Amino acid sequence: MTSKILKINSADNVWVALSDLKAGESVQVNGRLQTIVHDIPAKHKFVEQELPVGGDIIMYGVVVGKALSPIPAGAAITTQNVKHQSASFTSRSKAFHWKAPDVSKWKDKTFLGYHRPDGQVGTANYWIVVPLVFCENRNVDVIRQAFEEELGFGMQNEYKKYVHEMVQLYRDGKLESIQQVGLNTSGKKSPAPLFENIDGIKFLTHEGGCGGTRQDAEALCALLAGYINNPNVAGATVLSLGCQHAQADILREKLKQHNPNFSKPLLLFEQQKEGTEAELLTRAIRETFLRLIEVNKQTRQPAPLNKLVVGLECGGSDGFSGISANPAIGHTSDLIAALGGSTILSEFPELCGVEQELINRTTTDQTADRFIHLMRAYAKAAETVGSGFDMNPSPGNIKDGLITDAMKSAGAAKKGGTSPITAVLDYGEYVHQPGLNLLCTPGNDVESTTAMAGAGANVMLFTTGLGTPTGNPITPVIKLSTNTKLAHKMPDIIDLDCGHIITGEKTIEQMGETILDFVIDVASGRIKPKAVQLNQDDFIPWKRGVSL
Repeated sequence: MTSKILKINSADNVWVALSDLKAGESVQVNGRLQTIVHDIPAKHKFVEQELPVGGDIIMYGVVVGKALSPIPAGAAITTQNVKHQSASFTSRSKAFHWKAPDVSKWKDKTFLGYHRPDGQVGTANYWIVVPLVFCENRNVDVIRQAFEEELGFGMQNEYKKYVHEMVQLYRDGKLESIQQVGLNTSGKKSPAPLFENIDGIKFLTHEGGCGGTRQDAEALCALLAGYINNPNVAGATVLSLGCQHAQADILREKLKQHNPNFSKPLLLFEQQKEGTEAELLTRAIRETFLRLIEVNKQTRQPAPLNKLVVGLECGGSDGFSGISANPAIGHTSDLIAALGGSTILSEFPELCGVEQELINRTTTDQTADRFIHLMRAYAKAAETVGSGFDMNPSPGNIKDGLITDAMKSAGAAKKGGTSPITAVLDYGEYVHQPGLNLLCTPGNDVESTTAMAGAGANVMLFTTGLGTPTGNPITPVIKLSTNTKLAHKMPDIIDLDCGHIITGEKTIEQMGETILDFVIDVASGRIKPKAVQLNQDDFIPWKRGVSL
């Protein structure tokens, strides 16, 4: 029978309820019977010994909170009796030694990808259309409307037919029948794409490019340059107004910084030079179509697994995230690092409290110092506007057992596995080092995934305990549930169920290996993740500065 409780680290003084515990129920704690004080829902935690006011809460072997009031043994920790507390950090304090996992099973495996002239390999083949400033969003949407349906990249909208049927009933005076109208998903299928070797044209509208600080404009250009340089992108059409802060020259400079050997087709149109809107759009559409003909000649070819660049993300986290899905993709990250590939761990607010552990895993003092600088600068910026990392857990996180930021962070950091940290990147920078890279982003799911694609991720692993319907325009996002209940409840967004770890059916290592095999299939185009099937193309640049 599966245990009802779990102690994550031998140094911990709290236990996780793997299933609901009732008041008065007795459980085995360190070889003795412990009576549960009151009902404790699954995913929440209770203390194994009485804690005084100010007593430290230890989980994952680190401080994650401090007692606000005396907490009896067997009582749950809650937002009423515990507040956020995290350990301090400094420069590297001890030598780090890593035992890489056995990767002989994958040593000779390949994935089928799109080889770019600079040596990068894409797991998909997209063309993107992007504006340098929000003033061009409408023109981007016009191009979208012109291309998507005609080229077979549009998605059938069953809900449009659903509304059409209700409108007809209303016009016929049959109001009582509207309640009986159901969604029909067996309608007309989308036509086959015109270009069989192109996965789609993606349109990345945003609200930036002007009106903010010059630093915001540079950050946006760096992000867009990263998308254009991403191996999943074959080429880009860029629309500029002309007078905005985010100038075309800045975009070109950022591209050069990301990749001195950049050689993809880049079509750039400036409205204030082109003339009428019709002249701008006609030329942009025609030249894009001609380039798509050339891009369609590219085909998938075998590539070694060291060409994988995998983003590691969590969203809608719950009390099981840090003990199932997160450590599972952490093991996948270790396997990829051992194979010579790259992984990206972001969301700096969710690394609060585990900084020292990560610092000790960096390969150089310079890498450690950069992480320290970025973490402290981010924390200070949050405090300046009256916030802080302690305010990070969302209502959903708290409801499902993550009651402090340090607790959430200790579990979130498990996505990064145990391998050495080879590089630390600021927002808008690009991955060039194999191994685990830390990327400074917000904890916001979409701002983080947006940044990882801009840093070169060609696949993403996204864990969720509550259900998060999100994806990325150019990088396939694989969604992993932390618990089986969620996988059954939301099968339309979940690709893999890591709840088998909670039930004891699989170990973390076994699940991590399953995930790597799934990644290879996705990278080869054999499996299309749910987020890709649903066209979940979320894109939100991070705006650090103020508006002027």
